[in-house]
Amino acid sequence: MQAVGLVTEYNPFHNGHLHHLRESLRVTGAEASVAVMSGHFLQRGEPAMVDKWIRTEMALANGVDLVFELPFAFACNSAPHFAMGAVQTLDALGVVDSLCFGSEAGDLAELTRVATVLVERQEEIESLTAARLRDGVNYPVARSEVLVGLLPEVPAEILNSPNNILGIEYLKALYSTNSRIQPSTIKRLGAGYHDTDATAQIASATGIRRMIAEGEEAESLLPQPCRKVLDGALRAGRSLDTGRLFVALQSQMLQESETLNEIYLVDDGIDRRLALAALKAGSFDELVSGIKSRQWTLTRIQRILMYVLLQVKAVEMKAFMQTGPLYLRLLGSSARGRKILAQARRRKKLPIIADPARATNTLRKFYRNRSAYQQLAEEMLRLDLRATRIYGLLQGERSGEYLNQDYYQPVRQV
Repeated sequence: MQAVGLVTEYNPFHNGHLHHLRESLRVTGAEASVAVMSGHFLQRGEPAMVDKWIRTEMALANGVDLVFELPFAFACNSAPHFAMGAVQTLDALGVVDSLCFGSEAGDLAELTRVATVLVERQEEIESLTAARLRDGVNYPVARSEVLVGLLPEVPAEILNSPNNILGIEYLKALYSTNSRIQPSTIKRLGAGYHDTDATAQIASATGIRRMIAEGEEAESLLPQPCRKVLDGALRAGRSLDTGRLFVALQSQMLQESETLNEIYLVDDGIDRRLALAALKAGSFDELVSGIKSRQWTLTRIQRILMYVLLQVKAVEMKAFMQTGPLYLRLLGSSARGRKILAQARRRKKLPIIADPARATNTLRKFYRNRSAYQQLAEEMLRLDLRATRIYGLLQGERSGEYLNQDYYQPVRQV
C-alpha cells in the first residue's frame, strides 16, 4: 500500500489542511496518509491551541490514517531542525513512499534547485551569512541576502515565503539523508501563513485562532468533522490560557539569572535581557517585546521562552540534533493506518511507542547493545512528557485532572 507523508501542526485542522490531504493523495497516487505532527509546542515557539490528542482526533476524522508525534526537540525548533526531524521520522517508518508539502511556489524544480545549492555550497553560505550577521541583521535576512546573491535568477519571494522555506528544508533533509522518499509539492491556496484575516473558505490557522479568541464565527473555515471536536474541547476549557503562560514563564525567569545559562540558545547576553524583561512585563506580548532586538527574530525569542519554560538544557538539545528522533510516538490510527502500521513493524528503523508506561522496556529491547542511545532516547521522551505536564498547567480549566496525561490518554483509533 502506497503511503504519503505529511508534516503538520493542525492548530487547528482547517479547510486548507483538508485540501492539502486530498491533493497529496491525488498527486502521489498514495492510498494512505501518514502525518508527523507537532505535540504541545509548535515550530514558531508557541503552545498549541488545543492538546495533541484533540488535534489527532481532528486529523483522523478528516481522513488521515496515521498520526505520529514529532518530538519536542524538533517540533519547537528552527526550520532546518524541524524539517530534518520530520523527514527522519517518516523515513524511519520504512513504509512512506512520498512526502507532499504545500508551498507558495508550487514548483518542485525551483525549490529543489535552491535546496541543492544550500547543501552543496553549505560552507560558503555559512561563511557569507556569518559576515552579514556581524553587520547586525538577523539570520533569516542574512541568509536570504546571501542566496539572492548566489541565485540571482531565482525570484526573491521563493526564498522568503514561509512555506517555501520549510519546503526547501524538507528537500535538503531528503537529500542529506539519502532518503528513498520522493518529494512533491502543491501550491498553497487561500490566506498566507502569517495572515490574520479570514475572508475566504481557506484561511490561515493564525487567522482562525484570532477569530476564535475574539469570539467570531469560524465554523465555515473548518471541515464539518472538526467542528464538534474543537467546539467540545473549547467548551471544556481544554485550550491555551495565555495569562497562565505568562505567569509560568515569569516565575522561571525571576529566578537567579545564572539559572538561565544552561538553557538552549540562551547566549550572546540574552540571559540579561530575559531577566530584565521579566521584571517589567505585564503580559506575554510585553515580555516578548521587551526581549526582542534587531538581531533576534520574533520566532527565535518565542522558542527561547519555551525552552526556559520547560528548562531545556543546551547539552541535551545538541545531542538530540546529532542523533535525530530516537523513537516513533504513535498518537492515532485509522483501520487503513493499522494495515500500514503492520507493515512498518517489520521495516521500521526506530522503536514505536504507543504507551509511555512501557517505553523503557521498548527502548531497552530495541537499543539492547547501544546503551548510550537508549539513555538519550529516554531523555528525549522525558522532555516530551514534561511538555505535556507543563501544557496541562497552561489550559483554561483542568478540573483537577492529573497532569501526566501521556500515561492516561490512549492511542486514538477510528
